Amino acid sequence: MTSMHLKSSLFHIFSREAEDQGGLLSGKDPTVFNPKDPLRLWIIQVGIIVGMAQLLSLLLKKLRQPKVIAEVIGGIILGPTAMGRIPGFTQHIFPAISIPYLSLVANIGLVLFLFLVGLEIDIQSIRKNARQSITISLGGILLPFGIGAGMSKAIYEKFVVPVTPGTSFGHFMLFTCVAYSITAFPVLCRILTELKLLDTTVGICVLSAGVGNDIVGWTLLALSVALVNAGSGLTALYILLCCIGWTIFLLFPVKKLLYILARRTGSIESGPTMFFMTVSMLVVFGSAFFTDAIGVHAIFGGFLAGLIIPRENGLAIALTEKLEDMVTIIFLPLYFTLSGLSTNLGLLDTGLIWGYTIGIIATAWFGKFFGASLAARFAGFKTREAATIGTLMSCKGLVELIVLNVGLDAGILSQRVFSMFVLEALTLTFFTTPVVVSIYPPNRRVRITSGPAKSTLSPPETAVMSETTLESGQGLISKPSTDKSESISTEDHTTSDRYREVERRNHFMVVLDKIEHLSGIMMITQLIRPGPRFVPPSGGATNPRSLEQMTSTIMEEDIASRPMDPQNDDTLHTSFGQEVTSPAYAPKPPAPPQFLSALRLIELSDRTSAVMKSTILASSSSIDPLLGIFRTFAELNGMKVNRSGVAVRSLEDWSESVVEYAEDRSEEIPGGSGQLVFVNWIPPAAIVQPPTPPAGVVVPGGTPTPNIPNPFEGLFKSSDTSAGAGAESTEKTSSSSNVHSYFARSLFNKAHDVDVALVIPPLISSSFSQPSNSIGGISEKPLIFFPFIGGPDDRSALEFVGQICSNGRGVKARVIRVIREEADGAGSGEGGDEHQDTIASVFAAQGLTVGSTMYGAPGTATRLQSQTADNMIWEKYTNLTKSAPLSNSITLSTLHTSTPLRSIISQLDTLQHSLSGSLEQILIVLGRSRRMAVESHHSELKHLLEEYSYGSGSGNASVAQEVRKTVGDVASSVLLSRSGVGMVVIQAGSSGGE
Repeated sequence: MTSMHLKSSLFHIFSREAEDQGGLLSGKDPTVFNPKDPLRLWIIQVGIIVGMAQLLSLLLKKLRQPKVIAEVIGGIILGPTAMGRIPGFTQHIFPAISIPYLSLVANIGLVLFLFLVGLEIDIQSIRKNARQSITISLGGILLPFGIGAGMSKAIYEKFVVPVTPGTSFGHFMLFTCVAYSITAFPVLCRILTELKLLDTTVGICVLSAGVGNDIVGWTLLALSVALVNAGSGLTALYILLCCIGWTIFLLFPVKKLLYILARRTGSIESGPTMFFMTVSMLVVFGSAFFTDAIGVHAIFGGFLAGLIIPRENGLAIALTEKLEDMVTIIFLPLYFTLSGLSTNLGLLDTGLIWGYTIGIIATAWFGKFFGASLAARFAGFKTREAATIGTLMSCKGLVELIVLNVGLDAGILSQRVFSMFVLEALTLTFFTTPVVVSIYPPNRRVRITSGPAKSTLSPPETAVMSETTLESGQGLISKPSTDKSESISTEDHTTSDRYREVERRNHFMVVLDKIEHLSGIMMITQLIRPGPRFVPPSGGATNPRSLEQMTSTIMEEDIASRPMDPQNDDTLHTSFGQEVTSPAYAPKPPAPPQFLSALRLIELSDRTSAVMKSTILASSSSIDPLLGIFRTFAELNGMKVNRSGVAVRSLEDWSESVVEYAEDRSEEIPGGSGQLVFVNWIPPAAIVQPPTPPAGVVVPGGTPTPNIPNPFEGLFKSSDTSAGAGAESTEKTSSSSNVHSYFARSLFNKAHDVDVALVIPPLISSSFSQPSNSIGGISEKPLIFFPFIGGPDDRSALEFVGQICSNGRGVKARVIRVIREEADGAGSGEGGDEHQDTIASVFAAQGLTVGSTMYGAPGTATRLQSQTADNMIWEKYTNLTKSAPLSNSITLSTLHTSTPLRSIISQLDTLQHSLSGSLEQILIVLGRSRRMAVESHHSELKHLLEEYSYGSGSGNASVAQEVRKTVGDVASSVLLSRSGVGMVVIQAGSSGGE
């Protein structure tokens, strides 16, 4: 028998078939759950969850809602409330046997997320605003806690006792109070960032109070879990003492050891190393294990681990960047979808239940709003600001959902009560953003400034300046003059004075966003440096030659920024103590002090690290490296960056941020004729690089390109013969340039009260076959070429050229007034009603209405007014160039032509050839003239595009249209000519150029 049994066993072993591995190809259902191989169904679940969350997030993003709402709503839709009612959906996609596997991954992600929350919390923010933040935090906890205790009694007796009579009322009350008093700090940071409140008094205070509220909330949650897991009061005390001991152990010795490790491994200087990341992850999961083992939830251990990571040199931010994508894309949607799967709004099926649900929403909002608002009012905030603080503190978001899930897992909350509180958390979070926008609009906001308050000179129109101090990072400190004979009025400019001297701007603002855009900003900053100004004394004879010699001597000794001798106005001291005198000239009283401000733009993404950076940079711009480079450059050139700031915004909001910053800062500068904002822009590579000519086309100075067929072109069709070896690089550059072009056009459309100058640095040309868009430099004294066609933008550009040339730094300009004349046989196509129709069609093509322009409707009267203003400013500079200091700096001439764009390109080519071999470079200044161009150059520009792009069928046509919309017709023609010169394209504000 034994032998027969052995043979039978061996037969079954060797004859048994292997498990079927064919899967779908074998006709098996891929959604069938296999405990030995749960990965297949898990991937299906993750794909559905992440896809649903991302889809809802795109829709709710337009309503400015945080992503957590999309994730929870997605879970509710996938749960028994909606799709769970489809027969077989839950059994196939979310079977009960698979939920533990999904929950395991979700809870691992939750521990990591709480670790990121701990990294995000900065205790220093509480210390900076201790009195206000502690007051608001306590007010936002105590009143909701009390209201929650009162509401818990009614909810417990009505909905908990009938379902789970063994649930302790004390435990239920504690969880309800925590849910009422908690504030979602991560969601709060996102809302403050998107609403641009981080640099306001309200935003800073709410951020500090939110940190305190979050710490207290997690502590209360740990206490609640400890009480639930404890069998007796003594056990609960032991758990609490162990938790306190573990917290102290982490916050002191372990934190110190992590700091030493970070220093030894170079993680603070160069970012987290692999070894430091390994140790950090072990600390996270070790802390989570310990807190879970002693009876407190594992998420509390992850939160504590985040608090002890060193913050020096942005290490916490760098660590967040390593983890956040996987956590936010995969893990968090899983967790909040599980919350949605546990939420069944179908259980809210009676009027009484809906009445209680509305009561929970109302009382939760009342407690948070009035608790935080009254505390803020007591702390000194105004009523509107206090109401905004109360609304922001009532944001619940994902933190309350975590609390509710812990209560559901512990058996304290029933599914119906859980669904009621989930609906409350979603409602309060959803209404936070629209309510804040309505009660605290941008014009009501009080922003934090790094300098002192503005000087209160009364009355402002008679204020005079006797002493001005401009320091980096400080505001304008002024003292009223007591000696009116020595005072200099910066506001008293009559119309006659305006047309007797160069109109000077004294406030300049630069916009920095990328390191590759810094060269253009540096180039233009060098040109606007103020120098010594001279004016012929009353009744004195002019002597241009002596002035030129004196200015040259001064520039050689580099005393442009040195003070004049107050004892002798006719004497200037060089750096070597030598004196340069000129009896024919007296120094002019100094111009209003030049004010230079800088704004750093950083793109705001959906990542937590971006929010962390924004919270740090909003309070201090001194740590931004790009601003540091520009400050150093300005100081080396004898200038001061008087005001700097950082704006972390989405790309769509960049232009609005620049306009807001410019308008706020322009009010702080007394005197002057306005503000000019400089923005760097690099044109697409397809425009500045010469295209490869098609086969058979003769390149000027060359031979026809041989028409050699490519045998692989028909097979792959992926190579562009006109792209050369740098096709991929060119495509990426063009894509980046198009995004920046959108920002530039948006800024031009929104900047109604300030002038905007688009700075295009000179580009280094390259060979035909090797595309390149490398940025070149420009000399300190370039030759400025300015074709004056007319219009508000050109008038503003002419004043800019005049100011640069009158700075006394040896910069010269050649200004040509281009007057359009019709060719023989041509009609008056550009005049009369036909010209107005052309302008109207151009406006329609741009999608602009007449009301969107700041220069008035393009009618005959407006055109005549503009021509009159053109003649007046041209006459002004004709007179100014007859005497010093512009007689040796600006050369004026007039050009009559029927093809203005071709003539401008021809003049530029002639100028470049005349300077070939010399070190002198050309900078061309142009008016944008897109909002109301006196002359339409659309037809001529179209022919130039076909000529320089080798035919109208070129792919560069669409790129050229984008360039035309950005810089205007004249600048586009210069770019198409590929001259490679630096350019400044100016658009005047509402009062500019008039």
